Amino acid sequence: MKVLVIGGGAREHALCRSLSLDPDVTALHCAPGNAGIAEVAELHAVDALDGAAVAALATGLGAELVIVGPEAPLVAGVADAVRAAGVPCFGPSREAAQLEGSKAFAKDVMAGAGVPTARSYVCSTPEEIEEALDAFGAPYVVKDDGLAAGKGVVVTDDLETARAHALACDRVVIEEFLDGPEVSLFAITDGTTVLPLQPAQDFKRALDGDEGPNTGGMGAYSPLPWADPKLVEEVMETVLQPTVDELRRRGTPFSGLLYAGLAITSRGVRVIEFNARFGDPETQVVLARLRTPLAGVLLASANGTLADLEPLRWSEEAAVTVVVASHNYPDTPRTGDPITGLDEVAAQDAPHAYVLHAGTRHEGGAVVSAGGRVLSVTATGSGLAEARERAYAAVARIGLEGSQHRTDIAAKAAAEA
Repeated sequence: MKVLVIGGGAREHALCRSLSLDPDVTALHCAPGNAGIAEVAELHAVDALDGAAVAALATGLGAELVIVGPEAPLVAGVADAVRAAGVPCFGPSREAAQLEGSKAFAKDVMAGAGVPTARSYVCSTPEEIEEALDAFGAPYVVKDDGLAAGKGVVVTDDLETARAHALACDRVVIEEFLDGPEVSLFAITDGTTVLPLQPAQDFKRALDGDEGPNTGGMGAYSPLPWADPKLVEEVMETVLQPTVDELRRRGTPFSGLLYAGLAITSRGVRVIEFNARFGDPETQVVLARLRTPLAGVLLASANGTLADLEPLRWSEEAAVTVVVASHNYPDTPRTGDPITGLDEVAAQDAPHAYVLHAGTRHEGGAVVSAGGRVLSVTATGSGLAEARERAYAAVARIGLEGSQHRTDIAAKAAAEA
C-alpha cells in the first residue's frame, strides 16, 4: 500500500513512524513533513489547506490511502477533495469536522445524542457574555467557538481575564467548570463501527504542577493506572457510539479519528470537547503501545470495513512522551536554533526511547527549531516509572538553546502505580 500523510508535526511523525514499521506499507510519503519525518518518508511541498493540491499530489503519487493529520485541513474540506478524486482518505468530511471546528456545533450534537457534558451558553454579544459569566461564576471556562490550535480555551478564577478572552472571540462558548482528572480517549470509526484505542492523559499547562498558560500539550502518558478498568467501555456506550450514531442520523456521517476529551468528575464522565483528529501529544504514547499494524486499520475506516477487523492488539508496556518547546512558547517562539544530541539518542537510547520531530527543519546540514513545540521525546518501559526514566534520560542528551520542558510528566501516576 502506498500511503500519503498530510501534516508536519510530531503527531504526523508518530503516524509515519508506525506506518514505516508496517509490512503492508510499500511506499510512505508526507507533505509537507519535517526534518524527522524525512528519515522515514519521502517529503513533498504542498499547501495542506488546498484540497485540490492535496488530491492532485495523492493521485500523482498513486496513493492508496491518504491520512489527514491536522484539524485545519479537515475543517477546510481536504478529505472531501481527496475522496472526490477517488482516493481512500482517513479523516472526516468538512461537515463532520465541525465537531471540532465549532464548539457550538459539538454542543448541539451532544444534546441530540444525549452525551453528558458541561452546561454551557453560546455567546456572541457582550451582554450575553456578562450573563453567562455571572450565571456560572468562578472558575470561568471560556472557549473560542472556532479552531485555535488547542490554545483557544481559558480557565481562570479572574473575571477580567475571562471577560477579555470572551470579548476577543467572534463567538464564544462559556460553560460550567468540570472537576476531576482529564482523560483523552481516541476512537477510529467508519461512521458506523467504533473502535476505541487506549486512553491517555496529556498535560496542557506550560509549567510543572499545572502552572502557567495553556499550550497545545507538553507531554502525555498511557496507560492510566488510576482509571476505572471499565472506563473505555463506559465511554463507548455513553459518548463515542451515541455521537457517531447522531452524526450519521443527521446525514453527516463521521469517519476518521474521533477524539473525546473527558473529565472524570464527581458526578461521572463528562465530555469537555471533541476533536476530529489524532491528538498531539497523546498520539505519540498511544501509537507507541499499539501492536496491530496501523495502515490496515486506517484503511478499514476509510472504506467502511472496520467491523471486519480483528480486535486491536496492545503492548503491556507503558509509554511517556515529553515535549521540548522553544524559548518563549506558547507566546511567539524563537526559531532557527540548532538542535544537538539527536544522534546520541538514536545511538544510546533506541529502541526504548526515540525522538519525534514537531517543529524542525534542515538548514545548512543541521536540524534547527521551526516552531513552538520542537520535539516529542517518547519512551516505553515495563511501567510508567521506567518509561519516565528513559524519556528524561533522552531529553537530557538534547541541546536546544533556551528550550523548556516540564519535569513532572506522569510523575504522580508513576508514583501511585
